[in-house]
Amino acid sequence: MIGPAQVVPRATYRLQFHADFTFADAERLVPYFAELGVSHLYASPITVARRGSMHGYDVVDPTRINPELGGEERFVALAATARAAGLGLVIDIVPNHMAADLSNPWWHDVLARGPNSPYAGFFDIDWDTADPELRGKVLLPMLGRPLSEILTAGEITCTAAELRYFEHRFPLAAGTEAGPLAEVLQRQHYRLAYWRTASDSINWRRFFDINELVCLRMEEPAAFEAVHALPLQLYAEGLVDGLRIDHVDGLRDPAAYCRALRERLDDLGSAYQRPGAWLVVEKILLGDETLPRDWACDGTTGYDFMNDVSALQHAGDGEAVLAAAWSLLSGRPARFALEELNARRAIVARSFSAQLDACARLFQAQLGVDTPLPALRRVLTELLTHFPVYRTYGTTEGLAPSDLALLRHTAEAAARTCYATDRWVLEALLGLFSRKRPAQALARLQQLSAPIAAKAVEDTAFYRYGRLLSRNDVGFDAATFALAPEAFHARVEARQVSFPQALLATATHDHKRGEDVRARLAVLSEVPEQWTRLQRRWVEAMAPFCGSFSPGDRAMLLQTLVGAWPFDLATDDRPGCAAFATRLQAWQQKALREAKLHSDWAAIDEAYEAAAHDTIERLIVHRVSPGLLDEIVRFAHCIAPAGAVNGLAQCLLKLTLPGVPDIYQGTELWDQSLVDPDNRRPVDFDRRRTPDRRKLVDLARDWRDGRLKQRLMTRALELRRRAPRLFARGAYQPVRIEGNWAGSVLAFVRMLENEWLLVVVPRLPLGLLGEGDTIALSAGAWKGTTLHLDDLPPSSLLYDWLGGGPVELLHRDVKPDLLCGTLPIALVSTVGPPTTC
Repeated sequence: MIGPAQVVPRATYRLQFHADFTFADAERLVPYFAELGVSHLYASPITVARRGSMHGYDVVDPTRINPELGGEERFVALAATARAAGLGLVIDIVPNHMAADLSNPWWHDVLARGPNSPYAGFFDIDWDTADPELRGKVLLPMLGRPLSEILTAGEITCTAAELRYFEHRFPLAAGTEAGPLAEVLQRQHYRLAYWRTASDSINWRRFFDINELVCLRMEEPAAFEAVHALPLQLYAEGLVDGLRIDHVDGLRDPAAYCRALRERLDDLGSAYQRPGAWLVVEKILLGDETLPRDWACDGTTGYDFMNDVSALQHAGDGEAVLAAAWSLLSGRPARFALEELNARRAIVARSFSAQLDACARLFQAQLGVDTPLPALRRVLTELLTHFPVYRTYGTTEGLAPSDLALLRHTAEAAARTCYATDRWVLEALLGLFSRKRPAQALARLQQLSAPIAAKAVEDTAFYRYGRLLSRNDVGFDAATFALAPEAFHARVEARQVSFPQALLATATHDHKRGEDVRARLAVLSEVPEQWTRLQRRWVEAMAPFCGSFSPGDRAMLLQTLVGAWPFDLATDDRPGCAAFATRLQAWQQKALREAKLHSDWAAIDEAYEAAAHDTIERLIVHRVSPGLLDEIVRFAHCIAPAGAVNGLAQCLLKLTLPGVPDIYQGTELWDQSLVDPDNRRPVDFDRRRTPDRRKLVDLARDWRDGRLKQRLMTRALELRRRAPRLFARGAYQPVRIEGNWAGSVLAFVRMLENEWLLVVVPRLPLGLLGEGDTIALSAGAWKGTTLHLDDLPPSSLLYDWLGGGPVELLHRDVKPDLLCGTLPIALVSTVGPPTTC
């Protein structure tokens, strides 16, 4: 979708807006963002969300800019200030769902008027459900206990205008007359229910299994227009240059949606003489899956790159040792695939039973009543359990051959685990798929498989599987533990061919651990035997003060502690340790509840959670075993330099590979955040906007404070600014490497006409570094290793963008250690030096 008149960001900076960080706050920081070198600010959702929302994805009114953030006036001011500084804006929009909240005027109207509401078609509600008591109504699972108990207790009251249940106010249907409360409730367009009944009884599609979020129907033209009126207006007025589409897989037909949105944007661009908009979609790609090229978008939001660069930094031969040790210690499966299957089957049963029923009924309508609903439920469960990707993309025209092949492959796996007596039903379903008939049923299956994948993999199995937590993150393919340089190059080349302007991310508001936490944990794959011995010894040493806290959970806590221990935190710093322990305790509580083994959001085990909380408190704050904590922290400090080198390498790769690099707020310094809300903590911008302007080689001596990473960003982004065509359209060419250390270095060239650049980064750096607390390579690193630059055009002089100064390549066979001296990474280019270094 790239055209000469399209605006494509040079680099973006993601900001999380909420009441405590508003448009005015961002406006004051515009000079800093411009100096950093990005071209666009990338905003979290800006429309009206539930009061006090910290993320903006719980939208209640998509037609207005949120007054808590400053409203339209301050947004326009931010856009103007940014434009004056040479920056544009990209905004995140949420077409898949809204808050099922009474402050949502569309939802409120549906509750008041039922199917007669003009907004009834906006929401994905089954008005003709199999439950006769629910037909024409909306199930509202908002009660704290069964309705009968609440009526007996008198907790629901009725006025002339509304029903009241604690702070909730429900509208009354027109014509409601006074009478017994049970009769008044019966006459409404909704049915109040105990919240625990939702998964089995709900008749509207939720975002995942969240009762507070209701899914929208973008296939409904009026809903599409209403949801997109504001972002389209902002684009037409020149206030925004691009859109990020949240959870595109939740939509009925993502391809049709993207094409429709692109068409509207192009029409507005022509009418208002605006450059073409940049459009990226949040889409998780699993295994060998690729984003379809006919979606009329510019690519994904970068989870695929985040996965690839992480896998590149893991040693493949460490996987078996780590997996076996984890299984022995925890009693859980050694293979992630088994953990995923168990989680998928459980999630279908516990969270999506009602949607499964609705899907089965639609397929029965196609197959006939001779196909029993219970058998269809069982077979669909097995299909959903074995599904290798989020979903297929069948339409009213049927399934593409690739999707049909995927369903057949999935059916083969399902046939091995379903009842033998159910296989005829499976064959009937496959026949139905092949005949291209089940449009409505297929749509339901596709919109069911995506949330099951998300809840089972990201929000369950990733919290149960502790082989190495750096490979468990949003959008990651845990089945792929490591990528060799050749495989990494192949993925980069494929991405450049299909979506050269896709977003490249290494941290997001949804990540489970920060980019530099993952980078440090990856080092453990280089020393699997040492790590597994230490982990087992430490797990056993914690036993006297951990109560019922399980060995497996202790092992994952230890990984988190080692990966996230702050660079500057001493074990005798009681306030600092207390603050870090509080963060760990919040992560631990969420991890336990997401895993759903010892505790659960829906069934909290307070005693077990207290044991976990107290273990962290005793270990870090009360230091009941000071020798143990000191040993753990010494080890964290020991691998920290190699982790920092990984962090610098992934940063440089993101900033120079084909695509649009994104900097998540605050990550220009070391990112040692944990899962949300930890990764959405306030950013200390005062510290960041007074950067250290020393050369990188000088900053490398004080690498622990993170200024080195920030300076690396400014230098690479300055090169992007000076050579925009090279980065937007330059060819990507892997460098051929020979020698004993060839697997520990990755290098590539970007080339366009007479401009080119060379990037060199280390891989698996633990054995490459010098002695002590240094990130410099040892004297013998990469000895006997050669970079072959045979295809480069001649150039009399290059510029070292990191070291500062000229570089002359006298030969086309180059020793990587000559480019990487004090700094373990290199970026040289034919593009001339900046005015100041």
